[in-house]
Amino acid sequence: MAELEGRVALVTGASRGIGAATARALAAAGARVIVTDLADTGALAAELGGIARRQDVTSEDEWAQTVAFARSEVGGLDILVNNAGLFLMKPLIETTLEDWRRLHAVNVEGVFLGCKHAAPLLAERAGRWPGGSAIVNLSSVAGLVGSPLTSCYNASKGAVRLLTKSVALELAALKIRVNSVHPGVIDTQMGQEVVTGFSSALGIGDNDARTQIAARHALGHFGQDGNIADAIVFLASDKAAFVTGSELVVDGGFTAQ
Repeated sequence: MAELEGRVALVTGASRGIGAATARALAAAGARVIVTDLADTGALAAELGGIARRQDVTSEDEWAQTVAFARSEVGGLDILVNNAGLFLMKPLIETTLEDWRRLHAVNVEGVFLGCKHAAPLLAERAGRWPGGSAIVNLSSVAGLVGSPLTSCYNASKGAVRLLTKSVALELAALKIRVNSVHPGVIDTQMGQEVVTGFSSALGIGDNDARTQIAARHALGHFGQDGNIADAIVFLASDKAAFVTGSELVVDGGFTAQ
């Protein structure tokens, strides 16, 4: 499969989980991948024949430097995947303003900065491809429906959903498609954070919490990071040439109930 041959993709938060799986899937589809994170992504980049770069997505200076790096080192950018994110499960009255600001800095401001700084570079190469260039923003089922104990996280992911739609309308004239992906609970380190938070809140064991969370998905189990990576590759490809401003829900039926 080489549907992304000749394209350059940037994936943030790529050191683990959905980010790492997405980088692998994009590379398998033929893209050259730049992987960024605060954690080390050197081994992953070497595995993929890509490029590793340390990046704090909350820093506007580092976004400007990362985009300049993409221009100078690989000639531009065709795909941006804003994946970096944090999870927080805490009662509303115990959530501090610092908690709120830290989560939104990564989950919302990081996406905003990525779209802002990558857009000129994406526009320069958009005419090369039938479907133009693409931005994929990671939201969540938490950006579609509410849940107790995760108000801060829900608010951040809901913001990503509507930011995506507005940016899609603004960038359509530049042939840049912008879509969001909304995973259910995925079997990753962050998925385990959901289990741990749920078990602590209910005073039950992790295994019982996992069973109850899995049951909230119509398919009865957690998703895999590859399920989300495949959806992202689709949105990044020309197969999604008429898809922009949309939300692709990959949640095993979580929000259908």
